[in-house]
Amino acid sequence: MTENTTSQVYLQDVTLRDGMHPIKHQYSKEQISTIAKTLDKAKVDAIEIAHGDGLTGGSFNYGFGSHSDWEWLEGIAGELSHAVLTTLLIPGIGTIEDLKHAQALGVKSVRIATHSTEADISAQHIESARTLGMDVSGFLMMAHMNSPSELAKQAKLMESYGAHCVYVTDSAGALLMHEVRERILAFKDILKPETQIGIHCHHNLSLGVANTIAAMEEGAYRLDASLAGMGAGAGNCPLEVLVAYLNKYKVAHNADLFALMDIADDIIRPLQTRPVQVDRETLSLGYAGVYSSFLLHSEKAALQYGLDTRTILNELGKRNMVGGQEDMIVDVALDLLKTRN
Repeated sequence: MTENTTSQVYLQDVTLRDGMHPIKHQYSKEQISTIAKTLDKAKVDAIEIAHGDGLTGGSFNYGFGSHSDWEWLEGIAGELSHAVLTTLLIPGIGTIEDLKHAQALGVKSVRIATHSTEADISAQHIESARTLGMDVSGFLMMAHMNSPSELAKQAKLMESYGAHCVYVTDSAGALLMHEVRERILAFKDILKPETQIGIHCHHNLSLGVANTIAAMEEGAYRLDASLAGMGAGAGNCPLEVLVAYLNKYKVAHNADLFALMDIADDIIRPLQTRPVQVDRETLSLGYAGVYSSFLLHSEKAALQYGLDTRTILNELGKRNMVGGQEDMIVDVALDLLKTRN
């Protein structure tokens, strides 16, 4: 692609949703407010707030948050002057009533997230969000587990339900650059010109930024990222790095690079009790194609049963485990223990 001097992109920050995972969903209300206000001042286009597993995700299976989603969201809309307050909902975890509650608290945009082969379960939620007057995106998770053409058919279903945008969501950080390009191009071939395309990348193979740029080059408009990469596994595409690249590439956007750098280093990094980085465990997520939020659950099981986390992650990949099957990680660990003994 030649140097870009005209097109504008939409930067969606996920520090306060996907970034819940590495701190076990323990943001305080004060931290949520401070980070949201500083992101708004830095002119990101959207700020997503929810439990890491979406609205009402706090549970024994996924981990309880320090607060409810409603407590985290309360009052935030009135503090934003630029960014769109956004949330995420996974059908089967969140409900249409939860969607209405979020909208009443000032949430204007929602991403309805499903596994990459299960777009059909999003119909009622997307349609309800449209009825509420919300901006709606479809969010096809674990995109590496579906072929480009079949993933595009799932995107078409979400579009037919009313989605304004559909995302290629690399939840495992397993896609290579050419695989991202293939999926974006497949979306473009089948979606209406007015339907936007989004990209959400994890950094488990150190490709979060590269894959986001590859998607943008092929037509993705909404780009997900987080401060200091704060997110599950090795984290998301780091927002400040992405913006630095966009500046050098002369891609139009609204964000303030230096402000984002300051928030990342001064506020976010000190919160990371487990560094959000590519290491042997997080690299194994991308290598095995495992859902990024499985990391802490797998590390806990490995410690409890005297196993190597990588061995558990590799086995989860072999079994094609997907988001929502966190309760199976202990079963996998016990099976591995039996094999070893």
